[in-house]
Amino acid sequence: MTGQPTYMVCVGATKAGTSWLYSYLRAHPECHMRSIKELHYFDTVAKGNFARQIALKQADLDALRARKSVLARFSARRRDLRDWIAVLERGCEDIAAYLDYMTAGRGARRVVGDITPAYALLSEPALRRIATMAADVRVVYLLRDPVARLWSQVRMLARRRVRDMADYAETARKLMERALTGGEARAVVRGDYAGALARLDAAVDPRRLLVLFQDDLFSGDGLVRLTRYLGIAPVDADLTRRVHEGVPLTLEADHHARAVALLRPQYAYVEQRFGGLPESWQRSLARGAA
Repeated sequence: MTGQPTYMVCVGATKAGTSWLYSYLRAHPECHMRSIKELHYFDTVAKGNFARQIALKQADLDALRARKSVLARFSARRRDLRDWIAVLERGCEDIAAYLDYMTAGRGARRVVGDITPAYALLSEPALRRIATMAADVRVVYLLRDPVARLWSQVRMLARRRVRDMADYAETARKLMERALTGGEARAVVRGDYAGALARLDAAVDPRRLLVLFQDDLFSGDGLVRLTRYLGIAPVDADLTRRVHEGVPLTLEADHHARAVALLRPQYAYVEQRFGGLPESWQRSLARGAA
């Protein structure tokens, strides 16, 4: 191992391209990303729910063991789950163990990382702990059109909750209605860009924080900015490929208009902070006003 690594922590947002980013960095020759995308370390520490996280990861490990596959990717996943469960079983905040887990096996690769969208919900002190946990920590936050992000998350929840895909469309619509009327609060709060950015701005050195629109990430320009920020060479990627995109379903016009009304403060905050909005955001606002 040569020198100290750059620790990249992507804190979200949920359904804003974090899985694509993980896939890209995992394949990058200068990055070492272990096979568990979301470690949930800092939110587990904040809530003290180590037992729950251990149970979730143990269930994943048991499922992999049941497959008995000898493929290398499954072997790596089993190894990484065992190693991560061992960290969680310490049951306390142990930054050294967390950092050691990320760096184990990195060789000379420059960047290691943790991509856990739930971190965007953390308090300012918890985000400051992330930003100061090592000499070189770089935080990334991805933004997606607020309505598209919420609808994507609602569709993900619907897919998880139905047994028969014939019920999927109606379940998604009902969940969206709940989100717009005060239910499914967790789905809505994952798109609280104003709150997350305010906490990040207060907790993270601006030189160590990169905020990217999903639109820019998938246009190529954002990818150049990202790799330059991380100090790695840009590598060609399939910018049309989506990871965990979800089952397609058109958002009803009424739900779209009401979602724009609900999320308008997010549009306003981002526009003021960045001096403008991507075209997809502008189209979403226009559709909501139609």
